[in-house]
Amino acid sequence: MRADLFSFLKRALLASGLALVAACASAEDPRTFDHTTAAARVGALDGAASRIRADVAYLADDAMEGREAGTRGYDAAADYVAARMAALGLAPGADGDWFQAVPLREATSSPDASRLSVTTADGERVDLAFLDDFKIYPSLEKDAFAVSAPAVFVGHGIYAPEAGHNDYEGLDINGKVVVRFAGAPDVFDSEARAHYGSSAAKAKYMASQGAVAVVSLYTDAAEKSFPWKRVRRNPIARATRWVGPDGAADVAGAGLNGTIGLNPDSSEILFEGGPRSYGELRAEEARPGGALKGFDLPVTVSVSAAAAFDDYFSDNVVGVIEGADPALKNEALVVTAHLDHLGIDEGDLGGEDDIINNGAMDNAMGVAMLLETARRFLDGPPPARTVVFLAGTAEEKGLLGADYFAHFPPLGDKEIVANVNLDMPVMLHAFTDIIAFGAERSTLGSIVEAALADAGVVVSPDPFPELGVFTRSDHYPFVEQGVPAIFLWPGYANGGEAVISAFLAKHYHNVSDDLSLPIRWNDAARFADINYKIAREIADRPERPAWNKGDFFGELFAGE
Repeated sequence: MRADLFSFLKRALLASGLALVAACASAEDPRTFDHTTAAARVGALDGAASRIRADVAYLADDAMEGREAGTRGYDAAADYVAARMAALGLAPGADGDWFQAVPLREATSSPDASRLSVTTADGERVDLAFLDDFKIYPSLEKDAFAVSAPAVFVGHGIYAPEAGHNDYEGLDINGKVVVRFAGAPDVFDSEARAHYGSSAAKAKYMASQGAVAVVSLYTDAAEKSFPWKRVRRNPIARATRWVGPDGAADVAGAGLNGTIGLNPDSSEILFEGGPRSYGELRAEEARPGGALKGFDLPVTVSVSAAAAFDDYFSDNVVGVIEGADPALKNEALVVTAHLDHLGIDEGDLGGEDDIINNGAMDNAMGVAMLLETARRFLDGPPPARTVVFLAGTAEEKGLLGADYFAHFPPLGDKEIVANVNLDMPVMLHAFTDIIAFGAERSTLGSIVEAALADAGVVVSPDPFPELGVFTRSDHYPFVEQGVPAIFLWPGYANGGEAVISAFLAKHYHNVSDDLSLPIRWNDAARFADINYKIAREIADRPERPAWNKGDFFGELFAGE
């Protein structure tokens, strides 16, 4: 299942107890990785801080080539994590193996075949320029398509009659190109807003109503977190999904031909001659309260694209501690942290020499904390419930490794009852508060509150609900399977707002997310300790985690 003999040999060596990370020729065998020596090389720290720093330094090294799923750099990182799990004393957790092979199907767009034009109300055809104006994200159902259809603006594109919200009221989208803003309005609370604002949820409804393609418009919040210049760094658009046992890709919005990302500087053309301009609508979208009303656009959008398909595997890495309580050991807590990142940039670099997305914070940090959490469990008494440690693949491609695991857990007769997720904890300030995504939705909330109180840290509300964080990390596939989950982030107090905002604007999904950042390793150790204490209480508490009565996600996905 590897792409080349080199990787196969590495895996064979690991299985025989002689693992090497050959992609990093100067690195230690990770089974015998000396964290004390490693910490001395990168700076003197004590205990957990030194171990976390050493693991982050290893995983975010240039030799890992950005850890993109399906590449030799990711495979090397996966071998390292599996060997570290073995050295700690975990057992293989994927039906007796360290690796759960995730079958992936990827559609790679052809820039030469990407075309987009807009015909205005007076019949003028305007051809837009690939990458300067637009980027097409391909379908996983067709290797080529060409459509020309009227366009309709649908606000954010949300259909939520159970919440009294329908952006499609009075509109017909059958056979049309749907134009919508990213995200969701603030009429929903933080996590429901994330659910309704997800591209997958929107695509499913649009496809069910006969839409033929989607144009995604930038909001103010989207442009701050991912400006168009970052799109230019990787001109080749890829769409990836896992493949089920029936050989079909798990596609959200089956029937849609593709999604067009439009440069905000080029978006006004869609609204020329219409009742409202893009600028007016974007300004209204940025204001609190209310929802945008849709309308037919006086333009026809013509779009064509081609893509090549590729099937390959990338591995989840899974370790386990068997539960000790006979009544609870078949209930599993899964602790997750995605191992993959973005790989190597291939587009317009703007004169920059660095092309490797090292992903130190996103998410070598989370994986290092996952390993530290496992170590803490093994240093203590056996947990009552089984605890699974999942370093997942292809999160950056759509939460795919975690989603595949949640659909096909390789755990025998064990049932997943809770998830604790570690993803991109931005460790750049001495945090005094924490954002606890999902905590208030289930009985996990009281566990979180107790752990934070013990650490002298307070809970803060989501400061950026417009970013839809709750649906954008590996806890969410478990939520979709009805499993209560939590995901912690350092909060905005004590200088956090400035440093986190700066990270999101300058370093998130950028080559500068590396070891040159002023990472606060002792605070990383504090954060790991809080997550361990939460996980330990979940694993040992006699009561099974449960959704709170009437909770939105409990009712939506678990029928509770």
